[in-house]
Amino acid sequence: MSLARPLYRTRQFLGALRPRVSAAELEDAKRFLGPQLFALFSSMMLRDQRHSLDVFRLLDDQGCHDNDVLAAALLHDVGKGRVRLWERVVYVLAGALARPLQSRLGNGAKRLRDHAAIGAVQVAAAGASPQLVRLVAEHEDRQLSPSDAPLRLLRSADDSC
Repeated sequence: MSLARPLYRTRQFLGALRPRVSAAELEDAKRFLGPQLFALFSSMMLRDQRHSLDVFRLLDDQGCHDNDVLAAALLHDVGKGRVRLWERVVYVLAGALARPLQSRLGNGAKRLRDHAAIGAVQVAAAGASPQLVRLVAEHEDRQLSPSDAPLRLLRSADDSC
């Protein structure tokens, strides 16, 4: 068994304990997203903002110039809403041990499971492009088309942060 996934989740958990976002990072996100989409970004929990900014920065550092992919980096987890950290931990552990348990964990688990679809509705309502809506909606899909370069790019960065 590979240790990559458990190490990734451990790093993610430790980062979620004390997330920090600078005023400059928020200003950059606001400038990039515009007022309506930034309002969605601002509604995210601080740990989700931190993660999304990390995904955005990674894509930018890799030379990504696709504005929809970059916006999706900032907004892909907006549908998670205000789920507590312990609910996330239980959800991830249940998924690793027995996926059917996830559906029995309550509202937090339902929100985590459905966050891509929820987020897609939110970004569409805020006036996002169809491509941005699609990227948010499909970013958790495990069956990616080899020809879907924007979604593959987003998923790779999301899985790296």
